Amino acid sequence: MTQTEPNKDGDRAGTGATDKPRGGHWDQRLARLLVKPLVHTPVTPNHLTTLRLLLGLAACALFAVGDTPWIYWGGGLFALSSFADHMDGELARLSGRSSRAGHLYDLASDAVVHVLLFLCIGIGLRDSWLGSWALPMGAIAGVAVSGLFALFQTLEGRMGKKQAGLPRLGGFDVEDVMYLIGPATWAGGLIPILLLATVGAPAFGIWAVLRYRRELFRWRR
Repeated sequence: MTQTEPNKDGDRAGTGATDKPRGGHWDQRLARLLVKPLVHTPVTPNHLTTLRLLLGLAACALFAVGDTPWIYWGGGLFALSSFADHMDGELARLSGRSSRAGHLYDLASDAVVHVLLFLCIGIGLRDSWLGSWALPMGAIAGVAVSGLFALFQTLEGRMGKKQAGLPRLGGFDVEDVMYLIGPATWAGGLIPILLLATVGAPAFGIWAVLRYRRELFRWRR
């Protein structure tokens, strides 16, 4: 959730801010509840973006270790980082303190965390049966996942719809698949996650480009 992107109901953070719940997504509602007491405090959306970034970087470092219990802690920290990514946008929306600089900072933080996440997972799995393939797979997955987020940010800006209008399931958006990193780690499923991300993220990106080619390649006046 970026600080100036359309929210899950198509409004932009910081414009017509309201504390009324909008959208049935559990993480968005919980984030709104937690940041509401911060609206009239010195805490800014950028502070929460920094928190998200630090949690994400710490998680990446733990994944790179590759051993338990460190990767378990990494899974937990990454789940917190993913949730904190919703908090900055909610605070910006409720307080009206959105900014272009904050939006770019949030996008950059997302890109750094997502690229490093899979890269560090690959580093941590270098001694698994994946061997020397683990690192390049992590790099491919990280770039592809980060590219998907950037792609859908572009589509949201052009279409005014969260996740470009893709269907939601049980109050979850496509981006919420990142919450599965934690449980997959705890269940010993890091290799399947890396395999799926390496193949699935590029494939989904190709599908999305073909599906939304008119929105992506139309001439913008």
